[in-house]
Amino acid sequence: MNIFKQLIVSLYSPKDISTFRSQGIWKTILFIFILTLVASLPNMYIFSSSIQSGFKAFENTVQNEIPDFTIQDGQLQSNETAPITINNSDMTIVFDSTGTITKENISGADNTLFILQDEFAYSIAGQTQSSPYTILGDVTITKADLKEMIGSMGSFIPLVITIFIIIIYLSSSAMKFIEITILALFGLVIKNMMQKNINYGGLWRLAAYSVTLPTIFFAVMDLLKTIVPSGFLIHWFVAVMMLLLSIKEIPSNKTE
Repeated sequence: MNIFKQLIVSLYSPKDISTFRSQGIWKTILFIFILTLVASLPNMYIFSSSIQSGFKAFENTVQNEIPDFTIQDGQLQSNETAPITINNSDMTIVFDSTGTITKENISGADNTLFILQDEFAYSIAGQTQSSPYTILGDVTITKADLKEMIGSMGSFIPLVITIFIIIIYLSSSAMKFIEITILALFGLVIKNMMQKNINYGGLWRLAAYSVTLPTIFFAVMDLLKTIVPSGFLIHWFVAVMMLLLSIKEIPSNKTE
């Protein structure tokens, strides 16, 4: 059975999964990489779309909505007397040369870019980072300079997206291998309870296919941007049940 057919039957058939326990380890490893790739596609798409749309929104905002300014001696200077908040569909941009915005305002925001009196900061997905303008040294930057820099940065966006997609895929693959290894340890308990003669290598192969259903399900939920309550517990419950049912299909008197 080829890998793509294995992926399909692993969604619903513990009996078929049980037959994969004796196949070559490299085929199982290849299956894991393909499964991880398929499951990562929604996040890769969402990430790349967010980066592209966010960059375009920022570029448009700088060109048309942010007032003229100068960053000199580590300070943002403009003729504005109050903070300006620009709401876009993907990101909020706050421009404040008055010093009104505090660090508490930054930490409490989400998907927000701050151009403040003495620092540049952003808060995305609960992660906040900031950099003071003093790192620029004695360089003076104006709105025209920023527009030129953004225009140059546009050509690097595909490269940045590619690098981050590779990182997402490799980290997801590593996490999937760890998940399968832990699930196979649960399999040792299950096979002893059922008195099945299967070694850890066979259990690891079964575990690799048993995670298919929850992995694909949550990939679809990510694509639909739908949050599943208690998703972590549901993921592991379904994986353990698929492994249990697969082990159950193994004849008790068969020695692996």
